[in-house]
Amino acid sequence: MTFTVRYYLSEFFSVLGNSAAAVILPLVLLAKTGDPLAAGSLALICAVPQFLAGLFGGAVLDLCNRRSVSICADCISALSVAVLPIIEWTVGLNFGWFVLFGLLGAIGDIPGMTARDVLFPAVVARDGKNLQQSLAIVQAIDSLAVIIGPALAALLMQLVGDINGLWLTAILSFAAAVVTLTLPKDIAPASSTHNHENALTALGASLKEGLSVICQSRQIIAILLLSTGVAMVIGGFQGLILPVYFTEQNTPERLGIVLSALAVGTLVGPLLYATLTEKLTPRLWYVGSLLGTAFGIGIMAILPRYSMLLLGAFLAGALSGPFSSLLAMQLLHAIPEEKRGAVFGLQNAAQLITLPAGIFLVSIAVDCFGAATAALGLGVLFGLVVLWAIVTPHFHHIDG
Repeated sequence: MTFTVRYYLSEFFSVLGNSAAAVILPLVLLAKTGDPLAAGSLALICAVPQFLAGLFGGAVLDLCNRRSVSICADCISALSVAVLPIIEWTVGLNFGWFVLFGLLGAIGDIPGMTARDVLFPAVVARDGKNLQQSLAIVQAIDSLAVIIGPALAALLMQLVGDINGLWLTAILSFAAAVVTLTLPKDIAPASSTHNHENALTALGASLKEGLSVICQSRQIIAILLLSTGVAMVIGGFQGLILPVYFTEQNTPERLGIVLSALAVGTLVGPLLYATLTEKLTPRLWYVGSLLGTAFGIGIMAILPRYSMLLLGAFLAGALSGPFSSLLAMQLLHAIPEEKRGAVFGLQNAAQLITLPAGIFLVSIAVDCFGAATAALGLGVLFGLVVLWAIVTPHFHHIDG
């Protein structure tokens, strides 16, 4: 088995375990606390170390062997999940335990993902494979794992219950670490201390440069606001509205199937857009995609029967593809090539805070008004975002 194939296998195990755990953990928390605000608070608390890791982790990672960081991160992820059933059987879970081990898992997540990203080209080069083709395979593996993960979570909850289902997610993370352990130790070694110091200096300059580029362009600001707004609304449904709703319906296993439908949509949508791009003008694709996504979100917002929720989730995922691709292209056109790294790095770090912050705000709404009212409010909010995105002059001349 080549080193690249081992990397593929490790990546699949890691993403699959994280995808399944992302479905089960909120349901376990809601079952134990009965408090939607607790779920939102936990997301916000865990976002702080993730934000710091995203901001500074790249520079700090230069000091470490990327293979070792990836192995440690998957082991930390496995431990932070596997310990929860043990605590439940011994002293009983409460919010404090979720915070403690949620923070532990969050500390390892971003460095682990970054280490794997840096490790990948080195593994491919060691095997003499084509990097672009290998990257396409990794992206397909990630998409497949994100689709299977929630469905696997649903199956586990039906067979062994939510808390026991965490065992398999932990085993998958540990399996990822074991497979990575079979890669050569000298792949992607640590950089020198001198390079690390240069990296930290460059980090400050990069942050300053990224902020300068963003603040000088209203179009970039508009693109980032729209992208973040859409992600926060969909994240609010994924991370809180739907878990609370299915918990109240005593059908928590259905959450995984709905999220798998959403993931299938996000895979199918870009493929269809890539195939049919020339059939419509970019502006028509943009407007139609926004309105179609709003329709899918609107179905989800009324929390209809299960089959309609599946349809709404699939449509929201599939129809968001064209405008997401167009926004990404507009952002590339708006940013000078030599400054894209600074802007994208800042954008990625900011999303680590804004998305959990959105879930926290939704949790307040659910706590005050209930899941049904909060869902309707989120749907109306998304409608207003879409209306602004269509009429604002920043996107009137959008191109492909």
